[in-house]
Amino acid sequence: MTNLPDEQEIREGKFFAVISYVSFLCIITLVLKKENKFALYHAKQGLVLFVMEVAAFILSIIPLLGWLIGVFGYALFLLVSIWGIMQSALGIYCRIPVVTEISEKVIL
Repeated sequence: MTNLPDEQEIREGKFFAVISYVSFLCIITLVLKKENKFALYHAKQGLVLFVMEVAAFILSIIPLLGWLIGVFGYALFLLVSIWGIMQSALGIYCRIPVVTEISEKVIL
């Protein structure tokens, strides 16, 4: 299953993986823990979520339709972020539909 170096890497990157799902704090992880695979995995997903949050904010400016996009988008991003925080706190490489596919294409 998991060998010792991976467990140590998870332990060392867990805090940074958790904060990666809190809005723009993913940037801190991308700068400070770029060499930690566990933290980087979650930071990339956090970055994709953050960009989607910004897009939802921009779309929320549209009258009526934007309000619906904003409310449902923010609720969805909040739930996904909480789930990501819980999974990273448990030391799990979680796959978030759509977000993971996009984050795997991000090259830093």
